[in-house]
Amino acid sequence: MDEIYQKFFSHIDRIKNFNFLIIVEGKKDRAALESFGIKNIVELSKKPLFHLIEDVAAKNNHCIILTDLDAKGRELYGKLSRGLSHLGVKVDDSFRNFLRRETQLRQIEGLRSYVEKLSKAKG
Repeated sequence: MDEIYQKFFSHIDRIKNFNFLIIVEGKKDRAALESFGIKNIVELSKKPLFHLIEDVAAKNNHCIILTDLDAKGRELYGKLSRGLSHLGVKVDDSFRNFLRRETQLRQIEGLRSYVEKLSKAKG
């Protein structure tokens, strides 16, 4: 547990230090990330994905996609990743892969409660 906790915060610190743009599905996902001090967040909105992809690509050359780790989230991730990569944006998968492989988490909005459980188990 302690190792996962440390890796988690290492990813959070890296995201904040480099001010990476993070794309999330909704308000609760944004709130979860903001609770860790992350600010550069874009929510998927009701507008078509290609508009979001073009907007992100016009202003960024690097981003992180943190859609949920369920089937719908994986589908959204694939569409966003392909579209952004096609426009020259590097998609950083390291935090997403960490969450998928080393945690039980499947919803980004649950990050805060997940870390609180880790902290209690740790200490």
